[in-house]
Amino acid sequence: MSSSTFGRLFSVTTFGESHGEAVGAIVDGAPPGHAISVEAIQYQLDRRRPGQSAVTTQRKESDTIHVLSGLFEGKTTGTPICLIAYNEDARSQDYEKLKQVYRPGHADMTYAAKYGIRDYRGSGRASGRETLGRVAAGAIARQILAPLGPDIVAGTVQVADVRADQRDWAEAEKNSVRCPDKSAAADMEKVILAAREDHDSVGGVVEIVARGVPAGWGDPTMEKLDAEIARAMLSIPAIKGVEIGDGFAGALLRGSQSNDAMGAGPGGFLTNHQGGILGGISTGQDIVVRIAVKPASSIAKAQQTVDVSGQPVEIKIEGRHDPCICPRVVPVAEAMMALVLVNAWLRQRALRGDVY
Repeated sequence: MSSSTFGRLFSVTTFGESHGEAVGAIVDGAPPGHAISVEAIQYQLDRRRPGQSAVTTQRKESDTIHVLSGLFEGKTTGTPICLIAYNEDARSQDYEKLKQVYRPGHADMTYAAKYGIRDYRGSGRASGRETLGRVAAGAIARQILAPLGPDIVAGTVQVADVRADQRDWAEAEKNSVRCPDKSAAADMEKVILAAREDHDSVGGVVEIVARGVPAGWGDPTMEKLDAEIARAMLSIPAIKGVEIGDGFAGALLRGSQSNDAMGAGPGGFLTNHQGGILGGISTGQDIVVRIAVKPASSIAKAQQTVDVSGQPVEIKIEGRHDPCICPRVVPVAEAMMALVLVNAWLRQRALRGDVY
């Protein structure tokens, strides 16, 4: 399997570079006969695209999706689905001066070490632009999952030291930082704009919740549902940590506090410290995941680095960059959750086709 491919039964292979002709994805394994709305795919891409507000990069891309194959009369045919969007506002000349320099926090040095060659224009495959294909494929997965019950929401719950207390998921689509807490959203925006003014960037935390996932999805022991979710989330650019349920805070609890007591609650549980997964299998409760998003690496503040010959140089990265990646990570994280779940459903259907 290619390192650009995610999933086994419902597989997604992304392609393209930040400053290449186009980006997109090939989806293979989508069951035939499922109604797919191209408008719904475009809606998810519009949530991810650059240039939405002052807290994101000002690169202007329409991200118009073209479906080249795999759909007929609005339904999946069972054959590979090709999704492509053409790059329209790349400014490769902005990166010419970086051709011989390794940018701090970027994958410049590691890509050169891996392949012996690197596309220095906007980070090539290491660019967040690669995630367009994930979101397009995830939009298909979401539409296949919808009749089965799962619904996925996400939002920015922390920027720097500003934390959200509320979880009003409808509110997350009403503000520029995609925060489910209206009051915290205003403070988050101030922090992000202040970082931009200072030629710097800030990180944060995005929370993803999958509601309505039936009990029994997930495959122990090596392909546990939580393990697949963690792998999916860590494959997103700029993600440096994943926790499920109480996560690291659970390490401070006693077993009597951490165990989810059982009773008449959803799925027979009274609490959800484990984030909806036990033994790598869904419990029927909400699956709750949080991911740590590092500060964007491209900043205009002076930094120390080296050139390709190892000589020390000082660098200021010019161009159009996100001062905080969290708002645009939200739809990407939702898409990756959808891809994990659609694969889990297909595996469960293959195992117990009589009930799925």
